[in-house]
Amino acid sequence: MKKKLLVAMLVLSVAAFLCTFNASTALAAKKFVSIASGWVVGVYYPLAGAISNIAHKNLPDIKITVESSGASIANAKLIASGDADMAILQNDTAYYALKGLKPMFDKEVANIRGITSLYQEHCQIQARKDSKIATVADLKGKRVCVGPLGSGTELNAVQILEVYGMKFDDFAKVERLTATESSDYLKDGRIDAAFYSVGVGAAGLVDTAMTVDCVIVPVDGSQRDDLMKKHSFFTKAVVPKGAYKGVDTDIPTVAVMAILAARAEMEEAMAYQITKAIFDNLKDIERAHAKGKELTLATALTGMSIPLHPGAEKFYKEKGIMK
Repeated sequence: MKKKLLVAMLVLSVAAFLCTFNASTALAAKKFVSIASGWVVGVYYPLAGAISNIAHKNLPDIKITVESSGASIANAKLIASGDADMAILQNDTAYYALKGLKPMFDKEVANIRGITSLYQEHCQIQARKDSKIATVADLKGKRVCVGPLGSGTELNAVQILEVYGMKFDDFAKVERLTATESSDYLKDGRIDAAFYSVGVGAAGLVDTAMTVDCVIVPVDGSQRDDLMKKHSFFTKAVVPKGAYKGVDTDIPTVAVMAILAARAEMEEAMAYQITKAIFDNLKDIERAHAKGKELTLATALTGMSIPLHPGAEKFYKEKGIMK
């Protein structure tokens, strides 16, 4: 009887060990990937969330966690440091990062690689209607938010102002705020206008326009032409009529492309799996945000300003997008 009891206990011990071993092995096999996004009220964050959900449903060995961040420039630096495995950022910032162009970057972010272009990202200047700002030139002497310090929004603000012969010193006050803070400051009357490089329909702009009378300041004419000549990554764009409360006509502006990037060190197979999963589940991207509808296989490489990750490249070659 004792012998049978000892055998039974031994069997149970081995079984328990195997269960623990298998669980530990499964945990070790799962690969964790972080993706740096942007402001919670912007477009980057929900799209990154959609990519995370796609991985959760379709890639059981890969877990993608989403981190809110200071957006483009900060995200490129997170790629460089290894603190993020993937990131959403502007195509212009990605190019600057790759080349290590100052003052944004002290050195090259040599390990940044492209996965896919996502959508057109409009440069939008939202102003309180009572501030009497109808043109970029009218921003002189006003209180203006130019985006977080070191963000792609701040850089685009510099570039736009430059073709109008202006700089931050021309403002009565410069604020460097997140999108949420910008919205609050506009609604409270603590600033007169704010720059955003973000997809049309971003929550922060929508919320502000619903609370206080606002306008979108156009970027057009010869200044827009000069801007596009100087910086080839800009394209003509329009904030369409009805995009926000009070926007009763199409507003001309410029745009860059939002892209998804990854560290060069990411395994080729993983980058391939993630890229394929995204394009196999585009409906999930579309449901995350209206801008997700712009992502198609045909536009996947539009505005791609950095070398592709080999895993993504393999996918596009399979689909006949690349030779």
